[in-house]
Amino acid sequence: MSHFSQIKTKIRSLPALQSALTDLGLDWKAGPQPVIGYRGKTETAALVVEQGNGYGVGFSWNGQEYELVTDLDFWQQAWSVDRFLNMVTQRYAYHTVLSTTKAQGFQVAEEAKAEDGSIRLVVQRWSA
Repeated sequence: MSHFSQIKTKIRSLPALQSALTDLGLDWKAGPQPVIGYRGKTETAALVVEQGNGYGVGFSWNGQEYELVTDLDFWQQAWSVDRFLNMVTQRYAYHTVLSTTKAQGFQVAEEAKAEDGSIRLVVQRWSA
């Protein structure tokens, strides 16, 4: 018998999460949306990535951060759960850095992706 799993993350910004999922080529729906699990049970999520099998992967707010909510027995992503979360977290961090530095008046001067998948950003700010 399967059940819903809630996997903690460090994701706190919904717009950065949405951008991260879009970067990964995932179609998502803004919530509140139901995540469907075993025997039609549902959990409500702030956004849901639908899967071809009719079961979704969602992110729900727990008061501090967005948790991944899904029925792992019906996981149908191109990556394992760990790889999926690592990729989402990296793209989330990227968008968080961009929005934070932009709000502080910085611009991206250089961006490079290394062979190991890490991203190097150089930001600059001109002052008068």
